[in-house]
Amino acid sequence: MAARRVSSLLSRSFSASSPFLFPSQGRNCYNGSNSVGRRFGTSSAAAEEIISPSVQVSYTQLLIDGNFVDAASGKTFPTLDPRTGEVIANVAEGDAEDINRAVKAARKAFDEGPWPKMTAYERSRIMLRFADLVEKHSEELAALETWDNGKTYQQAKTAEIPMLARLFRYYAGWADKIHGLTVPADGNYHVQTLHEPIGVSGQIIPWNFPLLMFAWKVGPALACGNTIVLKTAEQTPLTAFYVGKLFLEAGLPPGVLNIVSGFGPTAGASLASHMDVDKLAFTGSTDAGKVILGLAANSNLKPVTLELGGKSPFIVFEDADINRAVELAHFALFFNQGQCCCAGSRTYVHEKVYDEFVEKAKARALKRVVGDPFKKGTEQGPQIDSKQFEKVMRYIRSGIESNATLECGGDQIGNKGYFIQPTVFSNVKDDMLIAQDEIFGPVQSILKFRDVDEVIRRANETRYGLAAGVFTKSLDTANRVSRALKAGTVWVNCFDVFDAAIPFGGYKMSGNGREKGIYSLNNYLQVKAVVTPLNNPAWI
Repeated sequence: MAARRVSSLLSRSFSASSPFLFPSQGRNCYNGSNSVGRRFGTSSAAAEEIISPSVQVSYTQLLIDGNFVDAASGKTFPTLDPRTGEVIANVAEGDAEDINRAVKAARKAFDEGPWPKMTAYERSRIMLRFADLVEKHSEELAALETWDNGKTYQQAKTAEIPMLARLFRYYAGWADKIHGLTVPADGNYHVQTLHEPIGVSGQIIPWNFPLLMFAWKVGPALACGNTIVLKTAEQTPLTAFYVGKLFLEAGLPPGVLNIVSGFGPTAGASLASHMDVDKLAFTGSTDAGKVILGLAANSNLKPVTLELGGKSPFIVFEDADINRAVELAHFALFFNQGQCCCAGSRTYVHEKVYDEFVEKAKARALKRVVGDPFKKGTEQGPQIDSKQFEKVMRYIRSGIESNATLECGGDQIGNKGYFIQPTVFSNVKDDMLIAQDEIFGPVQSILKFRDVDEVIRRANETRYGLAAGVFTKSLDTANRVSRALKAGTVWVNCFDVFDAAIPFGGYKMSGNGREKGIYSLNNYLQVKAVVTPLNNPAWI
């Protein structure tokens, strides 16, 4: 039963995460007035000639014990171009037997191989060499990420690939700074704590930010000296295999990083329930996270970190600069086709500025450039696949049936691929599904509020707690609201600002544990206390 339940759930990796806007983009966002290309509509750029990516698909096999190999079953599955729904390549379909092979290789590399016995400095040098190779191959990586995922090439090339390299350099810097403590104790004892690698780490990453989620998980695990079995999202396996090859080129020993592509009921469930996996990390939907947690608990009680879904409030107060707030709210929702776990998908606007905000939000959405993500000037590409496309369209129909006001959008663009018009609803109520559920698509819901106490209460009345945005000129309001919101990240007068050192994770059903920053290292370390008697010590 667990395997059947996990089938659909694990395929929806990353409801989750984010993202990602980086600090420079967080200040500037997208400038609609400078956009080029065709605005959305029934004859949009989605119907124009598709650009052929200038990259070869070179790696489609599983990476196990330092070698690219076929699945044990010999099976493959297609990975699709979301612009057209056509096959990009056929990829090895890993299952339970392949997970066993990968875990065995990771266990041997941890117990017998050179990785955990290397000096931390030497491990950091390998990670730094990898970051250099990422930059060297940035164009190929960006093209593969766009082709397999549908995100814009500009986003991949100028933001996500540089952040991939930055994250690994950040964690390389931590590798030789992980240490324990000397602890004073009552009596004649020397007490020290050791921070030891946890062992074989299983990792399941999502499809919306494949390379960044790879870095969020692989980076701290390697810095702490662990070995890894990573399962890709079945929708987006190509870039993980490519960077796996770069890691081998950088000098990573065989078996330290193993990459398996496959589906939830086979590869995903097998990894989560494997008795020889010491730790599990998962990014995906909340429903999938529950299944993962159960599989881990019912096997060997391996610790699990979860980065799950969100329904983040974006709160605009009456003193806000409305033009800036509209642009930032637009970015907070529509970034990455709305396929972002921390998307500002509940836009709360004070009643005194509500009507003005709605009109300007509608105008901005109508200017949004939708089309081939390889085309310069495109702001929005297709949704990831037909399943996600249909899910978003169901929520749009639900919004209409619930009597929310459809200000613009609400329809498919073209008849090929998975393009959806940027959609804006006003007069949204808290009990509507579009205000409660994680849509994971380009659908902005704008709600009205009267005062601070009301909006804090309403913003917190959700099962999620991943992120939030507060837009105000008042420092007092910003401080009060940011402390009152039950969310792992609160952005004030900005949104989706991510840095390697900033921790990210959720409250409530948005998960547990933190990724990025110093806090992420705790996920991949065991703390051991060593107590030794002291014979006639000079001091204690």
